[in-house]
Amino acid sequence: MASAAQISSASPVTLWAGRIMSALPALFLLVDAATALVKPEPVVQATVELGYPEGVIFGLGIVLLACIVLYLIPQIAVLGAILLTGYLGGAVATHVRVGAGLFPISFPILLGALLWGGLVLRNDRLRNAMPLVRPGADGCADSSRSA
Repeated sequence: MASAAQISSASPVTLWAGRIMSALPALFLLVDAATALVKPEPVVQATVELGYPEGVIFGLGIVLLACIVLYLIPQIAVLGAILLTGYLGGAVATHVRVGAGLFPISFPILLGALLWGGLVLRNDRLRNAMPLVRPGADGCADSSRSA
């Protein structure tokens, strides 16, 4: 018997679009987590300039890595997306606090949108819970119903 995570009514194009949309921010965040664990000088300097002590960099990298791992496991991807949303919200708040420009503030928002968009495309249950278009919402009669 196949589990709900293995059965998908989405088309192959939708599934692959979701996988690609999910992979792009996940790969970026994996690199970000790796640099936090390795702590090269530019990362340390940028983090200190944002007002964080150097001692928190490694811990932030571990938290980010854990959130990404949760996001990449299909059965608990929604939990990972929720946690990554919180992490990215902290990044937005940090950049707003220091008066950063539009790009540093909007980039974490874009990553979050890609994370959730990819998850919606590859997860039937989530797609059904929050459909982008509801039957008959366009003002047209639903052709799937019989009269």
